[in-house]
Amino acid sequence: MSSIKQSVTVIGLGPMGQAMAATFLDRGYAVTLWNRTASRADALVARGAVLAPSVEEALAANEVVILSLTDYAAMYDVLEPAATALAGRVLVNLSSDTPERARAAARWAAERGAVQLTGGITVPPSGVGQSASSTFYSGPREVFDKHRPVLEVVTGRTDYRGEDPGLAALFYQIGMVMFWTSMLSYWQAIALAHANGLTATDVLQHATDTANSLPGFFTFYAERIDAGKHLGDVDRLAMGMASVEHVLHTNADAGVDTALPTAVADLVRRGMDAGHAADSFSSLVELMKKAEA
Repeated sequence: MSSIKQSVTVIGLGPMGQAMAATFLDRGYAVTLWNRTASRADALVARGAVLAPSVEEALAANEVVILSLTDYAAMYDVLEPAATALAGRVLVNLSSDTPERARAAARWAAERGAVQLTGGITVPPSGVGQSASSTFYSGPREVFDKHRPVLEVVTGRTDYRGEDPGLAALFYQIGMVMFWTSMLSYWQAIALAHANGLTATDVLQHATDTANSLPGFFTFYAERIDAGKHLGDVDRLAMGMASVEHVLHTNADAGVDTALPTAVADLVRRGMDAGHAADSFSSLVELMKKAEA
């Protein structure tokens, strides 16, 4: 007795899309592909994938369609001309964009008879297919449950966040807020090290130890922030102001770019001006919650 081979369509063959398509092939899936630059599919086709000649045919090939595009604007560019082929499709939209745009795209898909599962992959292409890697998902629960085996091919862990199609994008962007800011701080540290005759390797262990200390701070402050308590019993913003100014002056003295430490000092100074000098530096959260008039 022969079994039905599982199948999936992947639209978008940047590094992430290629990694996903390759992983599906590794797991025995029949894979249909489409990409603006068709030659990007060559290696995957050589392994058995099928390159659809049009978006319509790529959509028609399978119920589950993985979208790996730059953003949702690219999704509309690709799918709108083929909108009549969307009915009955499950669009697993792993393109990066804002929560509001994810919600709008889910409505757009529904109006054309499709269902969107919003996804936010938390790993680079090298992490695709790994059991420890994770992806946030949100959208209709029954659709997520039905297609979970397919989603678990992309990453072993599937973190469902609810029916709201914007939630997966929100959790993804929360991670990106921390990633980009943290990595910029690392580049700043390396620039400062280089200006003083040290290499990135020289400061690597110190940088790693500093980064590894952060979860303890996250845990300590989370409960206090949720309770709205910014007591100055452990730290005070005034002391933080002195520290960030020392950081700024150290970078300036070394002749390296000071845009990032200046931005940090400006934010702390705003907290001081708002009357939080004697409060914890976690009080900056309240300042950051509100847009300036």
